[in-house]
Amino acid sequence: MNEDMNKYLEKANVLVEALPYIQRFNRKIIVVKYGGSAMVDDKLKKSVIQDVTLLKLVGFKPIIVHGGGKEISSWVGKVGKEAKFINGLRVTDSETMEIAEMVLGKVGKSLVTMTEELGVKAISISGKDGMLLKVDKKYSDGQDIGFVGDIKEVNPSILLDLLENDFLPIVCPIGLDDEFNTYNINADDAACAIARAVNAEKLAFLTDIEGVYKDPSDPSTLISELNVKEAKKLIESGNIGGGMLPKLNNCIDAIENGVSRVHILDGRIAHCLLLEIFTNKGVGTAIINENEPLYYNEH
Repeated sequence: MNEDMNKYLEKANVLVEALPYIQRFNRKIIVVKYGGSAMVDDKLKKSVIQDVTLLKLVGFKPIIVHGGGKEISSWVGKVGKEAKFINGLRVTDSETMEIAEMVLGKVGKSLVTMTEELGVKAISISGKDGMLLKVDKKYSDGQDIGFVGDIKEVNPSILLDLLENDFLPIVCPIGLDDEFNTYNINADDAACAIARAVNAEKLAFLTDIEGVYKDPSDPSTLISELNVKEAKKLIESGNIGGGMLPKLNNCIDAIENGVSRVHILDGRIAHCLLLEIFTNKGVGTAIINENEPLYYNEH
């Protein structure tokens, strides 16, 4: 058998391996939280949009929730302001809020353009549209951090309408309080709340690390799959720190509220979404419910 034929057979095997996953998730909603390096590097940006587009074309119903922290900081600097953070949270005064809304809107429309180029209809909306995200003012250990919101209610009807009409919704994490003031929302929190509200089958976080480690200082301790009980034990052990702690808590919260699987992926790996969702072993960490099977095509 010649080398070319072997290559074609390898491709066929990849498609066959993907088949059970395509069947399992057909017409199911997947929420993708898009952030980190994958939003800054143009090649990675393109590969993420290709992945999400492919998911849509094989029958998934994807929703993208995007951040834009690095670009917001860049624009805050351009107008001569200094970005301030308290406990890792951006202090957002009214001027910074205005910049954040403008930048996030620009990011959303650029993702729409890339998606449309690949032949999929996309619409960029903010959490203000259709009262998608209602918030209360968030405090950090009692400290006022400005216009930063805690989600108290999600009205998913606009997202469900868009999905029903074959659009790919792209959401920027901005919400309104009861007095209709505009608030910036942590994109991880927004993705988690939206995944719960739309009964998503999967929630995927694109990050700048490979996944969850038993020992963060040892890359060989990457965990491919863990259930909620194990995740809670890991948090209690004190080994989870930095930005991973709120992320893992979000994962647990999503699973305890009906999301079947949550994936933490290294967005610096091209096509990490496809590798995680369509292959047996995946490339990141999957957090699952205790009664979920390990791999859907294993009996």
